[in-house]
Amino acid sequence: MTEETVFAKIIRGEIPADIVYEDEECLAFRDVDPQAPVHVLIVPKRYLAGIQAAGSNDRDLLGHLMVVASEVASREGIAAGGYRCVINAGADGGQTVDHLHVHVLGGRHMRWPPG
Repeated sequence: MTEETVFAKIIRGEIPADIVYEDEECLAFRDVDPQAPVHVLIVPKRYLAGIQAAGSNDRDLLGHLMVVASEVASREGIAAGGYRCVINAGADGGQTVDHLHVHVLGGRHMRWPPG
């Protein structure tokens, strides 16, 4: 990891988190400020500032994060009813931590437009 973020500290175990999934490539944990009954963040263990910084060499990682999002939704019991996956990109996109993360939100009806 080349950048120091709150997510890097969670990945290293320096900050506690309610972890719901972990493998060699990523970590998923409950958001401390949930915006839905289920709100899980999936972060890659390898630092990537955001989706806007992704390149062709990140294809496998990005695909893996989406597969994990599906697994998290199943484990959290929201897959059948539906859920939303969100990746915020940059300040105008609502990204507040410069470390790529996927929000998995569910447990209630999601409105459109989102914000």
